[in-house]
Amino acid sequence: MTRLRFPDGFHWGAATAAYQIEGAWRADGKGESIWDRFVRQPGRVKSDHRGDVACDSYHRFEEDIALLRAMHCSSYRFSISWPRVQPKGKGEANAAGLDYYGRLVDTLLDAGIRPLVTLYHWDLPQTLENLGGWPNRDTAGRFADYVDLVARRLGDRVSDWVLLNEPGIFTTLGYLIGIHAPGRRDRDAFFAATHTVNLAQGEGLRALRANRSDARIGSAFHWSPCEPRGDHDEDVSASERWHAWANTWFLEPALHGRYPEPFLAGNPWEAMGFRDGDLERIRAPYDFLGVNLYTRTLVEAAADGGRLGTGANPVGAFGGEDGPRTDFGWEVWPRALEDALLRIDRDYDRPTLEVTENGCSYATPPDPDGVARDSARIDFYRGYLEAAARAIDAGVDLRGYHAWSLLDNFEWAEGYHQRFGLCWVDYETGDRTQKESGRWYGTVAAENGFET
Repeated sequence: MTRLRFPDGFHWGAATAAYQIEGAWRADGKGESIWDRFVRQPGRVKSDHRGDVACDSYHRFEEDIALLRAMHCSSYRFSISWPRVQPKGKGEANAAGLDYYGRLVDTLLDAGIRPLVTLYHWDLPQTLENLGGWPNRDTAGRFADYVDLVARRLGDRVSDWVLLNEPGIFTTLGYLIGIHAPGRRDRDAFFAATHTVNLAQGEGLRALRANRSDARIGSAFHWSPCEPRGDHDEDVSASERWHAWANTWFLEPALHGRYPEPFLAGNPWEAMGFRDGDLERIRAPYDFLGVNLYTRTLVEAAADGGRLGTGANPVGAFGGEDGPRTDFGWEVWPRALEDALLRIDRDYDRPTLEVTENGCSYATPPDPDGVARDSARIDFYRGYLEAAARAIDAGVDLRGYHAWSLLDNFEWAEGYHQRFGLCWVDYETGDRTQKESGRWYGTVAAENGFET
């Protein structure tokens, strides 16, 4: 056996999102979010579950920080609820909401844990959705105003920020497919939403930088390496077009002030609401890139125009056809992380990277002895961390890794049916139990590596 060791100062962390864990959905002046509205529409979420209470982290965050300490984590990626801070999506801040996040940040710092703050993780104020939501380009300016409010309050203590979580996912599932909030199915609105989000990246970064010039700013991009299903030239070309759409539609505008061109008929500029000067406004020169990765994507050429007119079709759902599957049905394919990190490193001139999400869903309740035995999750993390280490050995500047997730939580349209946590949550009592994977991960973090 050999010992795999990560670079000195490597950040070992875990990640969560406000709507998935906080609960307290109407506490202390919080406004309604699109998810508060969505979960109240029958049939939208499995078993009609709601995030009204979730893990009750709004009241129990100190317990969560104690779990992070027990796992020797040096970083905690959490998100701020926009409607908790700014209930109507505009105007003055809600003091009680900012006070909550101030207490959370202070407690993390007292514990020696870096707060890695995500400013938007899918909970748009419902009042802004009533005005058009993300397809309304005014939302980009509203986002910048909200970022300014948070930065003015927390910028003296928080140095590391993530602007947006997975813009490609929340726009696709919320405005094109309609299985996430706000539940719309409108192709033109979807393309407009993607452009507004790209404007928000630029506007948000500038607002944050104006408050703290030395802030370390990034965004968390969903990434899935695209592989041709076959060895035909058509499949290879199709996989590259799908890669340009699925992996770089929000990255190229931020870093280079341009859009990729994945569509056979050209980019839908009119539907996007594109205007002169927008290419400069969408620039967001990030200090680091967050990588959210779960598996790979197999792609084949399509004779009928394919998905969204790309001439490509992703095959199946959430992975290929060779690896084992999680309870969610996602393929376990550790090489996907190595491939993604190497490609980003190559294509974007060796940027600083952090894995901002990586994890798996397995339902493994505590046994009569109170032990949640989840060896499959340990195997998952071992494989993906070995892949991350290989990428580092190849020269990738990877500074941190955040397991998804610290806690079992409200898993969006799946309700409480999927469990990603390093810690089991009893949703009736709110009690947390560290799983075997949590103990294993804590040892890895304490030793900055593990035996292979």
